Amino acid sequence: MTHSGLAFLVMAVAMLTSALVFPKALKFAQKHDIVDNPNARKLQRLPVPVFGGVVVYSGILIGGLVLGLFVHNSVLLWGLAAMSVMLIIGMWDDIRDISAVLRFLTEIALVSAFILITKVYIDDFHGLWGINHLDPWLGIPLSVLVGVGIINAVNLIDGVDGYSSGYGMMSCLCFAGAFWTVWSPIMCCSALLVVGALFPFFMHNVFGSKSRMFIGDGGTLMLGMMMVVLTFYSMWSGSKMDSMEELNFSIPGFIIAVGCIPLFDTLRVMMVRILRGSSPFKPDKTHLHHLFIDMGFSHLGAALFILLMNFLVVIIFLVTWKLGASIDIQTYVVIAVGLLVTFGFYKFMKIQQNSGQVDEEGYPQGTALWHKMCDLGKLTHRENKRTWRMLQWLMDVPLMGGGVR
Repeated sequence: MTHSGLAFLVMAVAMLTSALVFPKALKFAQKHDIVDNPNARKLQRLPVPVFGGVVVYSGILIGGLVLGLFVHNSVLLWGLAAMSVMLIIGMWDDIRDISAVLRFLTEIALVSAFILITKVYIDDFHGLWGINHLDPWLGIPLSVLVGVGIINAVNLIDGVDGYSSGYGMMSCLCFAGAFWTVWSPIMCCSALLVVGALFPFFMHNVFGSKSRMFIGDGGTLMLGMMMVVLTFYSMWSGSKMDSMEELNFSIPGFIIAVGCIPLFDTLRVMMVRILRGSSPFKPDKTHLHHLFIDMGFSHLGAALFILLMNFLVVIIFLVTWKLGASIDIQTYVVIAVGLLVTFGFYKFMKIQQNSGQVDEEGYPQGTALWHKMCDLGKLTHRENKRTWRMLQWLMDVPLMGGGVR
């Protein structure tokens, strides 16, 4: 079988498995009251089943097993094992709630175990600052720090429908493209099977009414672990990414561009919490997606707008590379743009919201720009349109996984 045929096969198997498992997982969650209840911080009004991580994991697992029938790769094997542990920890948190400290320590232990077993970690900067090989005493602690940061960044973007799963598909497609370019078909297939597993869940999460389900901490922590595996492999000296360095392509810049908004938005939120004297892990409503909801965007509108911003950063990175900028400059441009679309955009729009004319009670009504964005947000509400209703019906009928009470 050709590598392109194998990629299509594993993605299709993952997608089909995820679609078939979805109705069973939904019924199980409803029967056992595994739901996410609304509160002052959350955006939903009713309890929503929170078992989507099992759905996505099932697709990734079966797709990975099919891939394993054709090729053997220890990184994929241990990556699946690490994702399994992350799923269990996240589901435990979904059902029983565990302390942030315990979860944080578990993440450190799991990332460290993956590094020690596979020997795959960030040990090559691929020419950034003239650095290639990193000694283990520096590379391993750096990898643990980066890995835990990625896991938490992916976990914290799960605030509006379609965002975390949409980001997972977008980022894995970017990684798949990079791995295909350097002819690393196994890792390309690994990234694509995640896309296949996420797609059915994304459709139900966004368009489902009776079949709506959240991915939960189990799903986002598992997805974060997959991003860690792809990142570590990309910056590992044993990968084939050296050929990209010969093309003056910044691998660190590419990875930062792909993870731009989750990483920088999480950094911004945690810095603000610390400056306010709160725990960096204490939930609040200061994420970028909360800003879009304040501007009147629908959940899907907010998710797509943010993902478009993130994809724009990737495009800017590629343009910078094509223009012949050095590896260092490519990375600096990505960091600068990343700060601009997270720290800068959030602060700028909050100023717009809290400025302008005041009402009779002295509250600011926002500037003209703020109201323009609010008008744009209104355009994203398409729930009553024929296409939206048709997609909702397709997600809710029994054959499409909607056989629910």
